[in-house]
Amino acid sequence: MELEGIEHSRDRALLRQKSRDFYWYSPVLKRQLDGKSADLWARPRNEDEVLHILRECRAVRMPVTARGGATGNYGQCVPLEGGLVLDLTAMAAPISLTDGVLEAEAGAKMIDLDLWARERGWELRIWPSTKRTATIGGFVAGGGAGVGGMSHGTMRERGNLLGVRLATLEDPPRILDIEGDAANPVNRTYGTTGIITRVRIPLAPAQAWRDVAISFADFPEAGRFALAFAFADGIAKKMCAVFDSRLPPFFRGIADAVPEGHSLALVMVTAAGMLALREMAAEHGGSIVAEQDSVAAERDPAATPFYEYCWNHTTLQVLKKDRGVTYLQCRFPFEGTLESVEAVRAKFPDEVWMHTECVRFGGRITMTALPVIRFTTEERLAEIMAGFEAAGAGIANAHVFTIEEGSGYRRVPGDQLGFKRRVDPLGLFNPGKMLSFTA
Repeated sequence: MELEGIEHSRDRALLRQKSRDFYWYSPVLKRQLDGKSADLWARPRNEDEVLHILRECRAVRMPVTARGGATGNYGQCVPLEGGLVLDLTAMAAPISLTDGVLEAEAGAKMIDLDLWARERGWELRIWPSTKRTATIGGFVAGGGAGVGGMSHGTMRERGNLLGVRLATLEDPPRILDIEGDAANPVNRTYGTTGIITRVRIPLAPAQAWRDVAISFADFPEAGRFALAFAFADGIAKKMCAVFDSRLPPFFRGIADAVPEGHSLALVMVTAAGMLALREMAAEHGGSIVAEQDSVAAERDPAATPFYEYCWNHTTLQVLKKDRGVTYLQCRFPFEGTLESVEAVRAKFPDEVWMHTECVRFGGRITMTALPVIRFTTEERLAEIMAGFEAAGAGIANAHVFTIEEGSGYRRVPGDQLGFKRRVDPLGLFNPGKMLSFTA
């Protein structure tokens, strides 16, 4: 392959490092993916270099796996069949901000984009708990849910992804510019349907945000508060997470503030909403035990914004001290939400440490959950997932690496298979991750 002038390497240690993400959160994926590695790593600086690399790969039938910040949890950027890892992190510039629409290169970190937008009076609508390391292209291709979801939904909601520029493996490879619903086939498809080079997303007007920690005597009390807060339309909010009493001790920065045996709600609310939040917390028996400026905390490398205790950062905080756990991803029903949560907690009192996030799906509020699970065997893990489903919860299986098996309720509408056949007829983009595709 001819890659002169483009940063690349065949160093084995580097290849091992660049062929991993956080799949090891799952003991199932750890068994399946440990040892998988690319044969070549390349880091293009622009679209022309991306197209050159893809032409070279197509000529020798070399698989291509895209990589951003590698903060995913399902092996999205782990190359199953070797080949080339295409690292997009050198393409990290904001391009434009017009009428509240941001266009940026795919490798831009989400924290950098948010700070850049804030200087211009805007902010990101949605971001993952890995905001300080995740890239915008990786969030679109491999994630799509997180902070801001209780107000704006996930990236799968119409209007949250406005368009992308995409490199194909056609003959010859080319750049497509697609927008609106036409961009759905690249939304949460792990780079199997093309290499995202730029992303266009809508922003929200920048606001002053507060992180607030509220303790409750028990989990049901915290859950009732969380849903009432989520439904309070007059309070501008980004986040409300609820944690079983066994979880706050793992949150180093605020553990000492939470009374022993108490459950916890972590909230992100505007400064203007603090009065209403205080009244609502008191009404539900909660006590505010800690608060901080959200934006200041995420700008301080020594501080922890409260969203880094939420979403799948919860699992990471526990894994730092206890490697005998894993997690699930599920969504509780819109009706009888808290009853469904309590049914699961009662069925698995020792193995499930409940953690829920308030979120909006299709304009309706419910709770999604990333509970920490005490892991024993894969068979028992399957039984616990079945127990969640029996209680009315939908499962997005976090212990598989294919789009179809893992998406569940998070699947984005659109003809992803047909699009892949058009832009990747040889099946070289991240092979093995789209179960339904055969070259």
